[in-house]
Amino acid sequence: MSNHRNNASIVGGTILILLGLLALLGQLFRGAAFWSGLWPFIIVGVGAMFFVGMFLGGKSVAGLAIPGSILTMLGLMMLVQSLTGYWQSWAYSWTVILFSVGLGLFIMGTWTGSDHQRRAGGRLMELGFIMFIAFGAFFELIFSAGRLRSPGGFVFPALLILLGVYLIVRRSGLLGRRAAEKLEPPQDQAKGQ
Repeated sequence: MSNHRNNASIVGGTILILLGLLALLGQLFRGAAFWSGLWPFIIVGVGAMFFVGMFLGGKSVAGLAIPGSILTMLGLMMLVQSLTGYWQSWAYSWTVILFSVGLGLFIMGTWTGSDHQRRAGGRLMELGFIMFIAFGAFFELIFSAGRLRSPGGFVFPALLILLGVYLIVRRSGLLGRRAAEKLEPPQDQAKGQ
């Protein structure tokens, strides 16, 4: 028990030191435009600290992967939005949270060796990605139709096509058959043996 407390103190202390250093640097370089676009790294760093806590704490604190992945993905998403100035993408970027929870479950299942959690995380990541494409296409193609060369003008139509192909292949069972064919020898070779 004391080992977990020591690890928690190390993680908590490291987070406080990093936040203090970032705040101090922010005060020292207040006029620099450098910080205006890179502030999301603070969120990414806090998310990464959850993973450090997970690695230090062992399998008993594998649940830290979920808030860690949520904060890290949100920080990365805000970094892209900050660098591009395209904050309108929040209309559909919230689906990244759903994807992040799935990613956290997947990492947690991998860390603890739980196939059930890995599968649940994979399904949730898939759902989040599908929702990101669907909502992104809706908002970018319908509401941004008047704008020339919007960021999603070419990306989302291509993603819609890929999503459609994926859903057709997945529902037709071709993905499952291909995997089964690789595992089983051809019928002619099986008879000859």
